[in-house]
Amino acid sequence: MPYVIAQPQVATLPVRGSADLFPVHRIYCVGRNYAAHAIEMGHDPNKEPPFFFQKNPDNLLVGKDFPYPSKSSDVHHEIEMVVALKSGGTDIPVEKALDCVYGYAVGLDMTRRDLQGQAKDLGRPWEVGKAFEHSAPCTALVPASEIGHPSEGAVWLKINGETRQSGDLNQLIWKVPEMIAFLSELFELKAGDLIMSGTPSGVGPVKRGDKLHGHVAGVGDLQLAVI
Repeated sequence: MPYVIAQPQVATLPVRGSADLFPVHRIYCVGRNYAAHAIEMGHDPNKEPPFFFQKNPDNLLVGKDFPYPSKSSDVHHEIEMVVALKSGGTDIPVEKALDCVYGYAVGLDMTRRDLQGQAKDLGRPWEVGKAFEHSAPCTALVPASEIGHPSEGAVWLKINGETRQSGDLNQLIWKVPEMIAFLSELFELKAGDLIMSGTPSGVGPVKRGDKLHGHVAGVGDLQLAVI
């Protein structure tokens, strides 16, 4: 059946060590999933259940530098472990959740913090601050069959060689199985979904010319410049 316009290209992530591509269905992001980050954003991590927002699949940026976006003068970095699903469903039990995982990557949730703040003040959605073009830099996926399911290890981000964010996967408030199980109560998860698992404390601004180096132990490194 012909389309009335050109069919959009499917967003994909490469798979490390392979010519295969992972097609991306949706991108879910977990908000304030490290206690120290929740506190630095002015929230009590002990008083709220997990919450989620979305980016668009075509917000992914792979193997390229990050272009500083328009309409903002306060763009922040947020380093995260990314979880890629090979299957999904609804009401997935916690003990079965890791069976859905294909692999992991290192990602950045780039945020127009000034626009996000304005949206928060007005009680509006966050898309203008979170779901803009190129706002999800990401590495190639590493299959869980090769590395297992990382649950501890360093997560950090350096800018121009200086450490800005530092944490550990064991500090996640909601662990990967719990994220998947909780999300599956709200949405029908599908193969191809990505989950950005949350960021440690230390988020802050970037400027043009900055060199970013993010790391998740057992998964890999993400390096790019702000242009």
